[in-house]
Amino acid sequence: MYVVKSPLSDADLKTVSEALQGALVDLVDLSLVAKQIHWNVVGPRFRSVHLQLDEVVDTARQHSDTVAERASTLGVSPDGRAVTVAQSSGIGTVGDGWVKDADAVGTLVDALGAVITRMRERVEATGEADPVSQDIFIGITADLEKHHWMFQAENS
Repeated sequence: MYVVKSPLSDADLKTVSEALQGALVDLVDLSLVAKQIHWNVVGPRFRSVHLQLDEVVDTARQHSDTVAERASTLGVSPDGRAVTVAQSSGIGTVGDGWVKDADAVGTLVDALGAVITRMRERVEATGEADPVSQDIFIGITADLEKHHWMFQAENS
């Protein structure tokens, strides 16, 4: 079996691989949370919130692929299985059933805030170990912070 060899030292690879795996899990879960709410949102702002949720899903899915491919590039097998996501995501659970539009917005503010906090930790952790991965985390954080701002503005 062919195995990709990382140019990073073992210590740096451990730091970066943990950051990449954590980011993958958070992004996969963020896409699932946003899609679950997207399917169940109700209320006077249904349409705008419904469409805004799909933007978050698209962003999370795009970035999860980038993160997984970066891990593979470094010789680390990415794990986006449901069991892994359920066990290690930093996002709280979402209840079942219909979700009022204001509650949907609040849930997304909280979910995005949790992921952003963890992404900023990854930015810090990977700065010396792998500036390339750090750059990916910086871009992800910027995109998520924009969504976070927009959902917070919905709650004003």
